[in-house]
Amino acid sequence: MKNTARSAFRRAAVLAAVVVLAACSPKDDGQKPSDTAANVTLTPAQRQNIHLYTVARGGYHKVIETTGTVDFDNEQATSVLAPISGPVARLLVAPGDHVRKGQALAAVNSPDYAAAVSAYRKAISTATTLRRLADMDKDLLAHNGVSQREADQAETDAAGAEADRDAAHEALVGLNVDPGVIDAIRTGKPVGQIEGFIRAPLAGTVVERLVTPGQLLQANTTPAFTIADLSRVWVMAQIFASDLEAVHVGDRAVVETGVAGKTLSGTVGNVAALVDPNTRSVAVRVVVNNPGEFLKKQMYVHVRLESRQETTGVLAPVSAILRDDQNLPFVYVVQPDNSYARQHVTLGYRTGDRYEIQSGLTPGQRIVADGAIFLQFMQNQ
Repeated sequence: MKNTARSAFRRAAVLAAVVVLAACSPKDDGQKPSDTAANVTLTPAQRQNIHLYTVARGGYHKVIETTGTVDFDNEQATSVLAPISGPVARLLVAPGDHVRKGQALAAVNSPDYAAAVSAYRKAISTATTLRRLADMDKDLLAHNGVSQREADQAETDAAGAEADRDAAHEALVGLNVDPGVIDAIRTGKPVGQIEGFIRAPLAGTVVERLVTPGQLLQANTTPAFTIADLSRVWVMAQIFASDLEAVHVGDRAVVETGVAGKTLSGTVGNVAALVDPNTRSVAVRVVVNNPGEFLKKQMYVHVRLESRQETTGVLAPVSAILRDDQNLPFVYVVQPDNSYARQHVTLGYRTGDRYEIQSGLTPGQRIVADGAIFLQFMQNQ
């Protein structure tokens, strides 16, 4: 009898423990939207506080929100290499200076420069002498003073010397020698101390100065300056694969600087053909006019890309969207008995004051557009 009583007691204890554990355990481990809330019913007077919206398909233009970094317009910027070797004698500009095309940026004491001037002078003298001899042989040939072969050779020598003279002239032009100095050498006029110059290949702003006085330059190797036309810049934005379909060359872009609410307009100039292996994003180049040179290289900006291609979808007002206690979006849908029931939805792009509804609603359904918060309050009472 004692064993039987003891066994019955144990069975009762186990049963009590199971009941307690069942009461303490959660009813649902998943985060499923709760659709069990009772529908809301309104009186005719209360219905005056809400406005309904009939769901329909409509067209809209997708807007991609992203970030970007300012860069020079590489079509209007260049790195200036020293065209001649030698030490820097003088720097003639500073970063931030505006320069015109051909303006001298730095003076260089260059043996290359002096050698090119000397070669041009010699080439002029040689070409002049050989041309005079060729003309004399041509006259002598007419009077049988020289043979045809001798006259032809003299003409060949003169033509070769003239080609050398022209090449020496182009070498001086390539070294950015002042045209006035070249003309003085060509006409035999004396010239003063000859300095080589690094000159601006285009008009713009000196954004980098990479040399110092006395620094030894190597011709066509040493970068000396960076010049850029800052009236137009590039903004390099990043998008992901899910947004590629919505972004095309020519789309409008709005660049927000975050400084005093200043915004600038731009245009998508290029969508990269490669994915960045580190970020898995695609670079989009936005061309932006830069009045007052406000945008600076490496500045971070917010970019809004506005697709020109129209997309269609089921749309609902932003004011109709509410969130439940699990932060899942839902709307109130009018039922056949004129009550209002929660319906969870999946949101897509937001365009202005409307959301694209990817799932949860069909065209023709009526939802509460204004006053939905009032229904949620009543339902939670």
